[in-house]
Amino acid sequence: MLPTIGQAQTMPRRIALEPYKLATEIDTARGWRRGGAGSINLSQVSLNNWAAGGQSSLSLLGIGNVYAHFRGEKHTFAAAVDLVYGLLKAGPAKMRKSDDRLEMNIRYARQYSNKWSYATQVNIKTQLTPTKSNEIRDSLTSRFFAPAYILASAGWEYKPVEYISVLLSPATGKFTVVNSQRLADYGAFGVQGARRDADGRLVRGTGKLFRAEVGGYMNARMVKTILPNVSYQTRLELFSNYFHNPQNVDVYWTNLLDCKVNKFISANVATILMYDDDIPVPIGDGTTGEKGRRIQFKETLGIGLTYKF
Repeated sequence: MLPTIGQAQTMPRRIALEPYKLATEIDTARGWRRGGAGSINLSQVSLNNWAAGGQSSLSLLGIGNVYAHFRGEKHTFAAAVDLVYGLLKAGPAKMRKSDDRLEMNIRYARQYSNKWSYATQVNIKTQLTPTKSNEIRDSLTSRFFAPAYILASAGWEYKPVEYISVLLSPATGKFTVVNSQRLADYGAFGVQGARRDADGRLVRGTGKLFRAEVGGYMNARMVKTILPNVSYQTRLELFSNYFHNPQNVDVYWTNLLDCKVNKFISANVATILMYDDDIPVPIGDGTTGEKGRRIQFKETLGIGLTYKF
């Protein structure tokens, strides 16, 4: 109930409204908790006879998340699905995809001490729609489950405080799926490419659609409200293949800074940093066809409407 302040019986009553505050993302109550959030960020630039030059543009970014969480006396279960999809139209060019990510995560833990639990986790990362090259007409670069990265881990979870969690797994399977024979034949995303004949030409249909790795894995997460109306989330994943260049650690690091203006309007900055020694990426503008091992980085800034349920 909102507090009220009465100055006199004959004076109108005034209501002191509390400023809007972020609800904590950490739930310590037992039982089931379900919910989600969605946001739409839109930006538009229109130019007409603009002497300084430039291009009209329109961009749309949608972000969605749903989750289910159960907390018992010693058992916890969590499942979440995250989706990001963006479109961009610059000048007279056709509308193109600017972002496309789908991630599913399931985790179960059984607590055996104050800060430690046995834990298992399954994580799947992929995308929804096909992506084509900007430089080569009708050239497919990725699509749904091409690639898909699946991590299955078993180990221990350490929670020094409620908003920090670290999963340590000495037995993790990492599986790469490339559900496109065309991409698999070229050895895309680290799978074994097609054989070559005596003349050095690819033997179509001989590329592997699946790759399995076994190694050690760490997943460190933090979700914290750092200021009224400002929350910060970060997650760092490290994987080392025991049997192939274990010193070359795969890195996946995400950050999200979310600032609430009011109940429905928010601004956020999100970053993703990736490195996988088995996945060469195009160098420069990609027109030369040259590829190499590089750190991949993506940053998005959005201001738009948000709805939580």
